[in-house]
Amino acid sequence: MDIIAGVDLGTRSTKVVLLDRSGEVLGTSVMRTRPPLPELVDRAIDAALKSGGASLANVRYIATTGFGRSSYPERDLQLTDVTAAAYGAVRLFPQTRCVVDIGAQSSRAIAIEPGGRVREFKSNDKCAAGAGGFVERAARYLETTLEEVGNLSLAADGAVTISSVCAVLAESEIINHVSQGESTENILRGVHNSLAERAVLLLKRVGIESEVTLVGGMGRQAGMVLALEEALGVPVNVAPEPEIASALGAALLGKRRFEKAVA
Repeated sequence: MDIIAGVDLGTRSTKVVLLDRSGEVLGTSVMRTRPPLPELVDRAIDAALKSGGASLANVRYIATTGFGRSSYPERDLQLTDVTAAAYGAVRLFPQTRCVVDIGAQSSRAIAIEPGGRVREFKSNDKCAAGAGGFVERAARYLETTLEEVGNLSLAADGAVTISSVCAVLAESEIINHVSQGESTENILRGVHNSLAERAVLLLKRVGIESEVTLVGGMGRQAGMVLALEEALGVPVNVAPEPEIASALGAALLGKRRFEKAVA
């Protein structure tokens, strides 16, 4: 059996998706990104193989994406985050025409053609207040876990305003809200609203078309999904494991390249 591995080396986590020649997912894994990156990728691939009951001897092709995509010497192909996210989103939701990817360090809006080809994309060009890492810092300051943030945001009975585009100044706004007695729930809803507003601005720059798909780990936060849907005024597609979308896209494009090579 031939296996193609897609590896997304993100700034916060590293994801692996394994495909067989028919395009079926055989196994996945997610690990916290820590150096040394080559050893991390080896462990992540091994974990994905174990989850799928497969063997390393069957891995024939490895495609990487993410900030660390060039750090793995055994790669056969490396792809940009934008390309991988687009193809992964279309595999998950075939009618996708716009993709929102809120990563730990940056956010992107991607307009795509049918099939996944990227037509245009825009990234946030400001500070990390427009990216998922800001949520993690906010959770740490508010003494809650990242896993709890989504439901706490949903429980809000209002939302504070966080207007700063700089992460440092935005954190100062959070401190002010806490000192004024605002609830953790309302502050977190404000954080999600702020991210959603910035994502919509990026989408408008590429042209908003239905369907819109949210990829990346922020898709696991129900409050983030709701904030984005309210800001857009339309439903947003979110897969059960949104964080693996880019690794899936890398695997799909790796499969295509591998098949051309062996044809």
